[in-house]
Amino acid sequence: MSNTYFRFKQFTVHQEECAMKVCTDACLFGAWVAEGITKWGLPVNHILDIGTGTGLLSLMLAQKTQARIDAVELDEKAAAQAGDNFEDTEWKNQLQVIQADIRTVHLGRKYNFILSNPPFFENDLKSENEQRNLALHSKELSFPELLNMIKNLLNENGKFALLLPAHRKDGFIQLANEQGFYPEEILMVKQTPVHAFFRAMVLFSGTGLATRYQEMVIRENDQYSNEFTQLLQEYYLHL
Repeated sequence: MSNTYFRFKQFTVHQEECAMKVCTDACLFGAWVAEGITKWGLPVNHILDIGTGTGLLSLMLAQKTQARIDAVELDEKAAAQAGDNFEDTEWKNQLQVIQADIRTVHLGRKYNFILSNPPFFENDLKSENEQRNLALHSKELSFPELLNMIKNLLNENGKFALLLPAHRKDGFIQLANEQGFYPEEILMVKQTPVHAFFRAMVLFSGTGLATRYQEMVIRENDQYSNEFTQLLQEYYLHL
């Protein structure tokens, strides 16, 4: 049975009410985006987290930025738990949970930055757990719909970042290109040097600049790689 909580250095994520638990690739994505906002020199005042789940990504960004963060979550139980997770931190005034369908909610603003770990196992085998299916699969929010939402909610010069399965990266980039978005930075992630890439982290903008491409291994020689450790050391308890 999964732990009912995951403790970080500066916050704890309770997750018993959430279908999708804290996982290594989501932690890596949150750390990559949080570091990137500074590295990319983004003037970020308002951030939107689409499909926040436990609130993990919003918490990781709140730790590193002063931005106001709206975290939208469809599932009622997950949204309530994310709200509790936010309330237990020093950044609670930066964070707001909105329990709603991103396709129909009126948020009343546009955002400098949007991020999402979207439901992405479309056409893959589904589990018998319907709540987990909603969290994992694109039945409820397709990639074209997600892009339409981002296009409507992003400021003219804003950027967005997604965590994608490696095998769906190229297809999503093609869809994004059709909407006028282009990858500025891509980080391809594999578990170990002998594994294939399993995740792609992509930063998009509307500028069409040359893409910066990087690769990362999570574990090397039976321990976390130096690159992974550098990104996560401000979050993971034992790094």
